[in-house]
Amino acid sequence: MKLGSIAVAATLLVTIPAASAQTARTLKMQASWPSTVTAWDNFRFLAERLDKTTAGAIKIETLTAGQVVPAFEVLDATHKKVLDGAHSIAYYWVGKQKAAVLFTGGPGGPYGMDMIDFLGWMYEGGGWELYREFYQDVLKLNVIAFPTLPTSPQAFGWFKRPIKDLKDFKGMKCRQTGINAEVFQRMGMSTVNMPGGEIIPAAQRGTIDCAEWVGGKDDLALGFHTVWKYHYVPGVHESTSTGEIIFNSEVWKSFSPQHQEIVRSVANESFSRWWPRWQKGQAEAMKEMQEKHGVRILRTPPEILTAFLKAWDEVIAEESAKNPFFKKVIDSQRDYASVVVPAKRFLFPPYSYTANYYWPEKKPAAQAKQK
Repeated sequence: MKLGSIAVAATLLVTIPAASAQTARTLKMQASWPSTVTAWDNFRFLAERLDKTTAGAIKIETLTAGQVVPAFEVLDATHKKVLDGAHSIAYYWVGKQKAAVLFTGGPGGPYGMDMIDFLGWMYEGGGWELYREFYQDVLKLNVIAFPTLPTSPQAFGWFKRPIKDLKDFKGMKCRQTGINAEVFQRMGMSTVNMPGGEIIPAAQRGTIDCAEWVGGKDDLALGFHTVWKYHYVPGVHESTSTGEIIFNSEVWKSFSPQHQEIVRSVANESFSRWWPRWQKGQAEAMKEMQEKHGVRILRTPPEILTAFLKAWDEVIAEESAKNPFFKKVIDSQRDYASVVVPAKRFLFPPYSYTANYYWPEKKPAAQAKQK
């Protein structure tokens, strides 16, 4: 190589970082949650990875709920460019269009899908194209979104007394939100909507008999174990709940094609890297609940889970009859699930099969005494 070529190459190596520094930008983005919940960790993880993978060209100023706008107004604020973007979850927008819940996974998977199946539908089954259509064509918002926040499987909830069947369940007053509250009402539950910070005081006053939050680490932090000792798992109401990173469309278009691809990759990495971290935290929290706080972690009666799925099927049928876009999305999910879910039933051994082989379940003390 000639000396002149070496000099040119050296100059390029010096000027590339300088150019990146000149175009560096900081995006003002707000979450729909406080910094005390695990979802905030995902937001921070994403921001840190975006900073590193773009060599500092794209930074995110991570703001907690309420710092600029109220928690449930981040979508509209991003549309109006009050915010450059947001970290949230689409079922907060069911008041605008009920199909919103389907882009979070939705009750039942839907149709038996697990988290990987749902992500598969999103990227291999036409889901992301419907996601874009939902925001830009149906809601007519100036935004673009990507799945990035896996927060499932979530626990069924906390109860002041044991529940053995649907009869025990009916008539209880429980904190539930969104479309799940509608489903639970069909099952005979009296529901009340309230922010997370109000749940424990309401339980202490006896205003509510039960509540659903997230499970594991988040529930431990909120203090459920201080008022109730019956914690039921699993649930089918949020078995694939997935949050999102949202960008204002003008902000998105201002990214170079390379930076757009980096953002997509970071969103996927935040999903795949953070999910196992979250699941480990949930397992550790459940262990602490039992060993330090005397919480009884019990299996949700199958009769109740089946009743929930049946009630959700009713909602699907009724909403599909009057909401063409809802029908379009749920049909797409059903088509995808009809291929992958039956196959995985045979391809994958039941999780409990090998789990019970290596880690046999301990019989509850009461049952052991009886035998």
